[in-house]
Amino acid sequence: MLHIRLASLQKKQTAGIFAAFSSAFFLGFAPVFGKLAINYGFSPFTVVALRTGLAALILLLVIAIFFRQYLYIFPVGLIGCFFAGAINGLGSLFYYMALSRLDASLGQLLYSLYPFFVAVWLILDHQAPSKLTFFRIGLAVLATILLTNSSGQTIDPVGVLFMLIASVLYAMHLPINQRVLYEVPAPTVTVYTLLAMSLVVVPAYLLFDRSWPPLSQHASIWPIIGLTSVTIFSRIALFLGVKKIGGMQTALLGLAELLIAIVFSGILLGENLTFLQWLGALGLGASLMLVMYEQAPPPTQSRKTGWLSWIRAPDLPKDLFGPYE
Repeated sequence: MLHIRLASLQKKQTAGIFAAFSSAFFLGFAPVFGKLAINYGFSPFTVVALRTGLAALILLLVIAIFFRQYLYIFPVGLIGCFFAGAINGLGSLFYYMALSRLDASLGQLLYSLYPFFVAVWLILDHQAPSKLTFFRIGLAVLATILLTNSSGQTIDPVGVLFMLIASVLYAMHLPINQRVLYEVPAPTVTVYTLLAMSLVVVPAYLLFDRSWPPLSQHASIWPIIGLTSVTIFSRIALFLGVKKIGGMQTALLGLAELLIAIVFSGILLGENLTFLQWLGALGLGASLMLVMYEQAPPPTQSRKTGWLSWIRAPDLPKDLFGPYE
């Protein structure tokens, strides 16, 4: 019995690691597609409204038509998803405003500091990270500094501030969704979180922007299409990873998105890696590989204490979501 339980936990952790890496792979394209869209004439508010609204609409239609069981969620869980989505939606606005002022690689450096902030939020929720986790955070931060080394470049302080705010808000939404994911499948959390994000970013666009690029540039809509696609796939994979291995480990594995962003920023935006950046890539790879020695958190850890203890589900039918949970 113990052997079976250990095998089940190992399988769960492996699935969680794969999901987190998949999310990082897709998210790594977000700053590249976002910067391309901005370069083609789309405003930051237009970019975030289109990619979030389209992703939420497409995912909602797919689930409503083919997987209706995933539309069920208990009321407090729905409030948690909308709380997390509103926070992340606000963070998305700051992210793309910062991206309009910074290079994609430098912006992703600052954004990739979010594991620090995740650790703070988890400590407040009575989920203290391990010593290995703190070591990996330090190694990852040092690696990101080397990865985005850009000597001689003038840095926009407003862009830096906006990206740090986006990082803090992104970090906050992970433990909130982790609480909901104790009881709810990842697709359900994804769709309601994206809907909540849309309720923030679309009105913000309509109130403060409503701009559109010139008609001659409408053919350059493909970065928006790419951004919408990676948003859908990355979000499902992100919350599946959080459900399997927790918000902290998913955040650390999510740093792999910086590698993707650096590589494709070079290919599509003309940025080149330096020797120090390659050293940073090696350091980040080492931080990611150390996940093999992390212990997955118990599925019921810290559900009754902490600042998110109010997110608690009633008793649910065991077969509500079928074999897909």
